[in-house]
This record gives sequence, C-alpha cells and structure tokens, in this order.
Amino acid sequence: MIRIARFSAALVLLMLTACNLPAGNATPTVDPGVIFTAAAQTVEAQLTQSAALNPPTATATLPAPTDTPLAVTDTPLPTSVVPPTPTYTPTTPCDRAKFIADVTVPDDTEFAPNTTFTKTWRIQNTGTCTWTTAYALVFDHGDAMSGPAAQPLAGNVAPGQSVDISVDLKAPATPGDYIGYWKMRNAAGVLFAQVWVKIKVKAVSTGFNLHEKAPLATWQAGGPPYVTLTFGGPDTDANGFAMYKDGQKVEDGSTPSKVLETHPMWIDDGVISGRYPAYTVQAGERFLAKIGFLAKADGTCGVGNALFQVNYREGGTLHPLGSWTKSCDGTLQNINLDLSALVGHTVEFVLAVAANGSSAQDWAVWINPRVVVP
Repeated sequence: MIRIARFSAALVLLMLTACNLPAGNATPTVDPGVIFTAAAQTVEAQLTQSAALNPPTATATLPAPTDTPLAVTDTPLPTSVVPPTPTYTPTTPCDRAKFIADVTVPDDTEFAPNTTFTKTWRIQNTGTCTWTTAYALVFDHGDAMSGPAAQPLAGNVAPGQSVDISVDLKAPATPGDYIGYWKMRNAAGVLFAQVWVKIKVKAVSTGFNLHEKAPLATWQAGGPPYVTLTFGGPDTDANGFAMYKDGQKVEDGSTPSKVLETHPMWIDDGVISGRYPAYTVQAGERFLAKIGFLAKADGTCGVGNALFQVNYREGGTLHPLGSWTKSCDGTLQNINLDLSALVGHTVEFVLAVAANGSSAQDWAVWINPRVVVP
C-alpha cells in the first residue's frame, strides 16, 4: 500500500511539473505503451498482494447422492366421523283440534224440506291451550241451513279432552244436496280446524194410491172399438168390469181385505184398461203391487191366463213401464218398478189386462197398486 501511494504521488508530481515547464524547453517524448505497461505492472502487483492477503477459500466437495429407496408405509386414513343429524322436534300449536265422530246426522242423512234437526260433532282438543267459554264453533262457508253464526262452548276443554258441540239447523225448502262448513274460533278471533254437516233434502212423497183412486180412473174395454165402463161392475157385464172385491180368496190361498179386479172383455184376447188422473212423480218413488187371480169357490186355481201391463201417458203418447204374462199357478207375482226416469214428470198411469187367448176365468186382480217411496 506504501508503494502504491508513493507511485501515485510521483505520478501526480510529474504531471504538474510537465504542465509548468516553460514552453521553450524541449520535452522528451514518452512512449504511451511504456506508461500503460508500467501502470499495468503496478496494478498487477497490487492484485498479487491482495491475493496473498486473501488466500482462496477451499471449496467444499458434496458427496454424490445415494439412490436409497424410500420405504412406503401404509398409513390408514383417519376415519371420517359423520356428525349426528339434529332431531327436529315439532312444536305442538296452542290451538289445534281433531274430529272424533258425528254424534248425530252422519253424512248424506236425508230430510224432508224445512225439517229442523240438531247436528252434534265430537271434537278433541289436541293443542296445548285450554279452550275456554270464549272459544266457539262458528259457521265458515257453504250452506248455513238457518244455523247460528257462532255456538260458544259451554265450558272449558283442557288439552286432550273431547267435547260435544251442537248446532240447531233447518233443511232447505228445495230438494238437493247441501253441505255447510264450520270452524273453531279462539278468544282472539283466530279460526282453526274444520268440520262439516252434509245432508240430502228429498221431496216429500205424497204417494199415489192406484187402489184407492181406481174409481177416478177412466175404464175402457174392447179391442177396438172400446167400450167405456162404469167402475164397480156388475161382474156379469160381458164387456168386462173393474171393481173392488172384499174378502175374496186369491190363488195363493190368502184373503186380502180388498183387491182390485179388472176382467177383460169376454172375448178371446179381450182387453180392459184404466187411465188414472195426472200425477207428478217425486224423487225416490217406485210402483209397487202384486198381481194374480181370484181362486175358484173351492180355493183352487181356474184356467186364467192373461197379460198384465203398467203404462203411463205423457203428452198424449202411451209409454210402457212393464208387462208380465201370468197364469193361475197358486202364486202371486210382485211388481217393483223404478220410476227415477220420471221424477218431476206429470204423467197418467194406465193399468191394463189382456186375455192371453181365451178370456175364461181371467179374474185378474191387482193387490194394493201404488206409487210410493219404499
């Protein structure tokens, strides 16, 4: 380091001297290469000294990597733990009810028009609150049937208890199907639960007794031409007859109090018929009767054989309802005709008997012919 300082000072002095030399004196020419060589030698010497002062650091030699196989350990995965599903516990509402039974008037009970009745439901309190007298059964919608707007409870009903609740109702005046819906109402006016009353209103059947009204019918016999007969006989009329017979034994051995005998004209294939006054058929009505023959005086059957017919006339046209060929065989035949197709129709019923060949002993009888709701 001292040598470098000395060299630097000499070099600076030389340069200053050169600059201050008089211009007239000759300056020796210095070869640039010599200057660069000297400088280079000086730098080299400095580097050599630096190297001596800082010896090279030994380079560590790393060992060659060894290909050591890794041991594979079969470590089981941790078991997945499924968290338990939370259990939902529903909360029972304060006001809830369950229908238990129709104590009175089950569904589709039939009533005549304007009939009053009492409907009673049995209802259970399935909520958590006690029903007080501030609770009521109220009409909600449908057919009110002249019932009250509300029917308050008569006393408290604790949870789990049942109560019978009744309302007084009236069947509508018009035949048909009716249903009214009712709900419970709590003290705050909130509605809950629902019950109903469902009824059928049937027209009142006054019925039409063809036995009793036989004198009002128009009786004819013949074939044509027809002969008008007077009801009540005599039973010797060759044109035939229609009349009551009391206490007469019939072919099955019985003795009805009164039968309607309709004997055809006393000719082969003779006919007798009776057309009744008009009647409007009601819902549910049927035609009922028994047919057969009077027995002979000794109680045995004669040779009667005839065709019995039930017809009706509507709008001037005759329509058949049923026909039965019957001989005197010791039995009576039941007739039961459905009149549902004629409900609301105003018709004239016609009873007829025609001799099936000979009219001999055709003592044809009708036992209690009638139109009724069974």
